[in-house]
Amino acid sequence: MAFEKHLKHLREQLAYPKISIQLSVLGLLAGLSASICIVAFQWCLETIQLIYLDEPDNFQSLNGAERFLLPLVGAGLIALVGVFTQFKHFRLGIPFVIYRLKAFYGMMPIRNTINQFFGGIIAMSSGFSVGREGPAVHLGAGASSYLGSWLKLPYNSVRTLSACGMAAAIAASFNTPLAAVIFVMEVVLREYKTHIFVPVMLASMVGATANRFVFGHEHDLSGLNIELLDINHYPYLVFMGILVGCFAFAFNRQLIEIIRSFKSVNMLPRLLLAGFITAIIGYLVPQALGTGLGAITIAQEQTGNAQLLMTVFISKSLLTFFAIGLGIPGGVIGPILGLGMMLGTLLALMASIFIGNISGYSDIYGVLGLAALMAACLNAPLAALVTALELTYNPDIVVPAMLVIVSAHVISSQIFKNRSLFILQLEMQKLDYQTPPTYDILQKTGVLAAMERSFILVKRKDDMVLRRALDRAGKRPVILREEVDGGFVFKQVSYNVSLDHQPASPFNFDELQGVESRYTLAEPYEILQHKRSGSVYIFEEEFENIVGVVTWEQLRLRLTKGSFQVAE
Repeated sequence: MAFEKHLKHLREQLAYPKISIQLSVLGLLAGLSASICIVAFQWCLETIQLIYLDEPDNFQSLNGAERFLLPLVGAGLIALVGVFTQFKHFRLGIPFVIYRLKAFYGMMPIRNTINQFFGGIIAMSSGFSVGREGPAVHLGAGASSYLGSWLKLPYNSVRTLSACGMAAAIAASFNTPLAAVIFVMEVVLREYKTHIFVPVMLASMVGATANRFVFGHEHDLSGLNIELLDINHYPYLVFMGILVGCFAFAFNRQLIEIIRSFKSVNMLPRLLLAGFITAIIGYLVPQALGTGLGAITIAQEQTGNAQLLMTVFISKSLLTFFAIGLGIPGGVIGPILGLGMMLGTLLALMASIFIGNISGYSDIYGVLGLAALMAACLNAPLAALVTALELTYNPDIVVPAMLVIVSAHVISSQIFKNRSLFILQLEMQKLDYQTPPTYDILQKTGVLAAMERSFILVKRKDDMVLRRALDRAGKRPVILREEVDGGFVFKQVSYNVSLDHQPASPFNFDELQGVESRYTLAEPYEILQHKRSGSVYIFEEEFENIVGVVTWEQLRLRLTKGSFQVAE
């Protein structure tokens, strides 16, 4: 009983859109649950890969026949999972998470999450060119939203917990806590609010700590030799940014075209085709297989081999187009990082024509290409900048990265009208990711924060009882509960003040619709917006368990003045 009382108080506190100790603690718990899930995912992936690979994501150690068969077996297993679930739960990855966050407060379907866990492991174990951040974000959002669902928290706080899970998942995957926070706020939520920012930061800290505890403190790019660039490099960096921006537009356009071309094809042949294409290219160019980390390693080790870099770059691009475009469960950011690293290294070789021998600067050029391509493809310049900074752990990267990122982002977005790849995928899948500004404001506040708790409930339709209730009600609403067909109907009662000399009743009865206490003010607004008046009643768990009333006037005050009034 005491626990239920504390839990009820917690729900009421979380309905308010403000930072609190309770929300911060829940952010930590959400980060912990997401981190456990991601660490388990990454451990399973590496354990499976080490059965047949010398080291994770290094598919060059396989012979030609093994490289050819592995993607075919992987595609078959993914298809088998899809057939078992009838392909009903195959919407996965970051675009699907953005959609669920906007349309369902971040609540993730459990079957999609299970498919993402096993499908992601199979895809990356088979050498497909997909990134681990897609499954990580999906799994992190799922783990944290299930926590909010188990505690039956208000949906506005579940949305925040879902964002916490995403940040923790990215931090646990790449050991980049700050980049994880910026990515969630800039790409997924696309807003910065303090009451969301603080718990997301705490969750990201938990994710990074979990990664370091299990996998150590190393970063994927921590071994690079980052040299401070002289100012004579800066004009070329602008040119480099322009080229990367052009490639980003071509990359997004080609990927969306493949998705559009195969949209009407069933999933089973699409998966098998993706496996066949990956098998052929992987047989010929084994360096192109994997999540993108292998491509980064090649860019680091083969800085002077332009032919190999170009071959792997083209092959990696094709593998990514067909893997993501044909529905292989995985993310696109990992391949983008690998492609950006190789593109930057290639542009460093080109720079030697204009600047002279810059062999000592190939590493920093590779990181600049990585950051610029991520910024231009995902429309996330700040997240890309922080990613480059955290992956290298070197502040010398900041100023040149700003120059290249701005150049690439401006060219891509203004000249080519390029948009975030995730948004393009959502539009292609016809998933509604946009909410009107009114709903966006109201979704941040739970009905528990705004409802009238002081009301008079009348359980018998008797004129004398109703008169006494109205006379002593003052500003409090009077609610009549009537039993109809074995259920209950709630009506708000008021005096009939019409000019009719012979009214049918001295009272007006306005039937109320019910809204569950976990919802936000957006749901009452949806019900009342057409008549611009009236009320809805708030119930807990069962329809007849009324706990409050939300009026149109309260919604109007929230929209016009940023506050609401609750009866004393």
